[in-house]
Amino acid sequence: MSVKDLFQLDGKVALITGGSRGLGLQMAQALGEMGCRVAISARKADELAEAKEHLQGRGIEARTIVNDLQRFEGIPALVDDVMNAHGRIDILINNAGATWGAPAEEYPDEAWHKVMNLNVNAPFFLAREVGKRSMIPRRAGKIINVASVAGLKGSPPGMNTIAYNTSKAAAINFTRALAAEWGKYNINVNAICPGFFPSKMSAGLLDKLEDTIVSRTPLRRLGGDEDLMGPVVFLASEASRHVTGQYLAVDGGSIII
Repeated sequence: MSVKDLFQLDGKVALITGGSRGLGLQMAQALGEMGCRVAISARKADELAEAKEHLQGRGIEARTIVNDLQRFEGIPALVDDVMNAHGRIDILINNAGATWGAPAEEYPDEAWHKVMNLNVNAPFFLAREVGKRSMIPRRAGKIINVASVAGLKGSPPGMNTIAYNTSKAAAINFTRALAAEWGKYNINVNAICPGFFPSKMSAGLLDKLEDTIVSRTPLRRLGGDEDLMGPVVFLASEASRHVTGQYLAVDGGSIII
């Protein structure tokens, strides 16, 4: 197999949660450009419609599914939708997430549960459903969990996001544990840990902390519109077939200093 063939994804089916904007849409576009049929889910139908138009404008076949992953009872129906349309799911990207800022001593119960439900519980329930219905029977699959460099360290001053940091650390070890258990089925499970990328979720923090964050990043910039494309294609393709249980920090080097 040539190097180019190792990275090709022709005919593969990918489900990307939180795929209507930001990092999720960037990854959906990358997989689609490499030949994937992509299915993206999100809570808002209007954002999904815009995302579909964006992808189709680039010649990418895209299916959209309105789904709120915090309603766990809807996860089987999400998988049904993709399976009925395409017959299988080759690649699952657990990207949907939430954050909440508050000092630890004042952190609301409902905020903690919201972040944990979307960032930890939903990825497990969805991976379990996709695994038992598609990947395990076919003895093949790629699962990519979008964690964060926040899961590798504490929060910098002015960023009180204890639930987010905790949940992303859990996502990293969830990746390791699932990779260890499902390797026998030829399923690769890896994580991407983005640093700061401009997004709806990070907008408030970047308004206050962008200069500080950039100054503490060796490459002296934030993540951009193409910076997750290469990593996600690598982890979704045969190029990474001997890589599992790992995390890849895409952060301009922020965690090394």
